[in-house]
Amino acid sequence: MTRPVTLFTGQFADLPFEQVCELAAGWGYDGLEIACWGDHFDVHAAATDDGYVKERRAILDRHGLSVFAISCHLTGQAVCDHPIDERHQGILPARLWGDGEPEGVRRRAAEEVKDTARAAARLGVDTVIGFTGSSIWHTVAMFPPVPQEMVERGYADFAERWHPILDVFDEEGVRFAHEVHPSEIAYDYWTTQRTLEAIGHRPAFGLNFDPSHFVWQDLDPVDFLWDFRDRIYHVDCKESKVRLNGRNGRLSSHLPWGDPRRGWDFVSTGHGDVPWEPVFRMLNSIGYDGPISVEWEDAGMDRAVGAPDALAFVRRLTQIEPPAAAFDSAFSSGD
Repeated sequence: MTRPVTLFTGQFADLPFEQVCELAAGWGYDGLEIACWGDHFDVHAAATDDGYVKERRAILDRHGLSVFAISCHLTGQAVCDHPIDERHQGILPARLWGDGEPEGVRRRAAEEVKDTARAAARLGVDTVIGFTGSSIWHTVAMFPPVPQEMVERGYADFAERWHPILDVFDEEGVRFAHEVHPSEIAYDYWTTQRTLEAIGHRPAFGLNFDPSHFVWQDLDPVDFLWDFRDRIYHVDCKESKVRLNGRNGRLSSHLPWGDPRRGWDFVSTGHGDVPWEPVFRMLNSIGYDGPISVEWEDAGMDRAVGAPDALAFVRRLTQIEPPAAAFDSAFSSGD
């Protein structure tokens, strides 16, 4: 099956949208996963102004690009997070941050995610990628001792805040693909299972598969794909590299990206520890035929090098397809 290969624009949001389209088309990408920040996609404008959507479409058409998904990672993070602090102020527009009162920020973020579903539908896109935030991530070390009731309240808080959001997604015929990621309500295998239970396995809520968050946690991304095969709504090709040497730890010691003392780091796709060939074989097995989105993150490789390099790597992987006939059919005598 031929899958389109797209570029996630989040790490290019400092550049004008038209320029990113020109770069992606020049490198040979089929389309984009568009970030809802920078000047790439204004959710409020798209949800209310048909002219804005037509203008975005015209830019894509000029460069021969398609769009299969949009990203609201930054806004979604604020829906459930506790605490809400200067980190959120740094990623949210002023109209969502407001006076910074935490519950007000959460409510405005939730309304923005609803508008993102409406905007996606106007753009002709059926998948929104994003984060959920979490009111219990700060308890992950389990000390001071965390009562189980506190954990349960975290999942209940997530469900209470996201059910009304997903109602709008259902109304618009759009799906939310949550990226399993540390600091979210679902960050590994078992928390993903628990999150789907908390939301009642609603079809509107699925997963964005990004294995870069799996390898440093010692999770098997291939088995994850199989077990959650009915929930894989989108795939991001992002990569990480583990560097555990007896001093570097998995929690990375509050060190910045690219610091050689970290126990792991993001690297450009094709340069890390993700078992990509088994991943793509499993994507074939589960029948995933959606886009493959390259997400460049690498403190040691310029994006102008990493983005086209990753595209060439992923193109080779997309050529791995099941044969038209079983390999042992040629052994038959024909009787």
